[in-house]
Amino acid sequence: MNLDDRIRNIKLIGFDVDGVLTDGSILLTPDDEIKIFNVKDGLGITMARKLGFIIIFISGRKSLSLEKRVRELKVDYLIMGCEDKILEFDKILRELNMSYENLAYMGDDYNDLPVLEICGVSACPGDALEAVKERVDMVIEDFGGKGAARSFIEKILRVQNKLDQGIKLYFKDY
Repeated sequence: MNLDDRIRNIKLIGFDVDGVLTDGSILLTPDDEIKIFNVKDGLGITMARKLGFIIIFISGRKSLSLEKRVRELKVDYLIMGCEDKILEFDKILRELNMSYENLAYMGDDYNDLPVLEICGVSACPGDALEAVKERVDMVIEDFGGKGAARSFIEKILRVQNKLDQGIKLYFKDY
C-alpha cells in the first residue's frame, strides 16, 4: 500500500513530547519543569481534533506544564512517565477497537522507534536522530517545537482532503 493510501486510514495522531512538541529543552524549577510549546503546533492539533482525529501525547517524563498544555488543547490521551510506548498504544488501540494502521505517530529518538516501525504512518522532525530519519515515512522539514507537528498534521489533512474544512473552522459567517 502506498503512503497516501496509508494516510487515508489515519484516525489517531500520536506525538512524543520532548523533541517533537518542544525543542527538547527542559528548564528545571524546584517544583516542576518548564517546557516551551509552539502555538502553530497547538492550532494544528486543535484543528485535527475538531475534525475528528484522536490526539495522543506520550512522554517518558512527567510535567505539570505538559498537563496544562493538554488541558488547553483538549488532547484525548496523555501518557506520562511512560517506559513502554507500545504497551500504552496497545491499550488505547484496544479500547478504541482500532489497529496500528489507524495511527500516525511522530517521534524523534530511539525510544520512539518501536512505535514508528509499526504504526500506519511514521514521521519525525527535521532535527531528529539520523537513525530515526532513516526509518520513518516522512522527515518533516520543521524542527521539534518549531512547527513540525503542525506540518505533519497538515500533510495528513491534505491527503484526506480535510485541510480546507479545517481552515474554515477559523472563519466566522463565511
